[in-house]
Amino acid sequence: MNDFSFYSPTEFVFGKGREKECGAYVKKYGGSRVLLHYGGNSAIRSGLLGRVKASLETCGIQYCELGGVQPNPRDGLVYKGIELARKEGIDFILAVGGGSVIDSAKAIAMGVPYEGDFWDFYCGRQPEKALPVGTVLTIAAAGSEGSGDSVITKEDGMLKRGAGSDLIRPRFSVMNPELTQTLPAYQTACGATDIMAHVFERYFTNTREVEITDRLCEAVLLTMIKETPRVIADPDNYEARANIMWAGTVAHTNIVGVGREQDWNSHGIEHELSALYDCAHGAGLAVIMPAWMEYVYKHNVRRFSQMATRVFGIQMDFEKPENTAIAGIRAFRYFLRSIGMPINFAELGAKEKDIPVLVEKFGLGDGRTGGFVHLSSDDIAAIYKIAAHADI
Repeated sequence: MNDFSFYSPTEFVFGKGREKECGAYVKKYGGSRVLLHYGGNSAIRSGLLGRVKASLETCGIQYCELGGVQPNPRDGLVYKGIELARKEGIDFILAVGGGSVIDSAKAIAMGVPYEGDFWDFYCGRQPEKALPVGTVLTIAAAGSEGSGDSVITKEDGMLKRGAGSDLIRPRFSVMNPELTQTLPAYQTACGATDIMAHVFERYFTNTREVEITDRLCEAVLLTMIKETPRVIADPDNYEARANIMWAGTVAHTNIVGVGREQDWNSHGIEHELSALYDCAHGAGLAVIMPAWMEYVYKHNVRRFSQMATRVFGIQMDFEKPENTAIAGIRAFRYFLRSIGMPINFAELGAKEKDIPVLVEKFGLGDGRTGGFVHLSSDDIAAIYKIAAHADI
């Protein structure tokens, strides 16, 4: 295990009806003038936004609103939010929604006190300060409610890039599993896939002797394999929804990834798909991650066969462990198909002829990525080609 520092200061407020306590938590963390940031009309129609507003008003907290966040959130709305927050003297950003809303809120939070272009933070610059952020989570997926990460799409060129800082970790996150019960099955499955991908990005590591975090990763994966089919069959199953919601947070606070080298190539490769085709991030990961696994498994057959036996219950072939590894990858892809996820380009709406464009947008040039296996542009193109033709 490698040396590490772990910092996760978010206060998680979990349970039924807890969104009615937002005002008290905003006040606790110093907010007095709030930008209420959300996505579409579902937050309004469901009454959630009304309950949040009532909570703020009860605590004497002023607020203004900015809706319209799209999946794969855009920089255009972030600029609008920064301008609005400065004009209104906002001192706290409250995101009501899923990962896209929270990521957009974090971008605004960094941009308000910064004199330059907030996009600098998505090109490697670290923020020196940011407005505090709180969340009311409506989708179990991205883990942004507990992480210091944000992903934004720049509309000029459709570039999807990430930023990270402990300054944008939410001060608090309200997590009511009831709020996820109205999600369509496809959106639920996309979220589940994203959660599993966050774990796999940490699980496939070159660091030795990481049994504790291996087992934590496997526990989250096993939970997702059990609970995702349950909520798709019965969307109102509160207990299964609760387990998935907490699994999403555990998967991305980095508690399962400390002390170990991580990969994140699948996320980078997928970001170009969702930027170009505007597909759901989880759906893109369902296509890319098994293809990446097929391409790199020989780098460490033992780790892939461990995943196969511990997570998917594949019997170990001690004479040919590569057979076990391949069976585990197939089991993962079969699980994704069983919950309604696409597994190849055609099902996602992507086109094989666009692979050179996707590779170019990745921006690697003649270099190589880091991670579990260092990838060149040719490697990334090969992974896209596997993804284009994948089948059960």
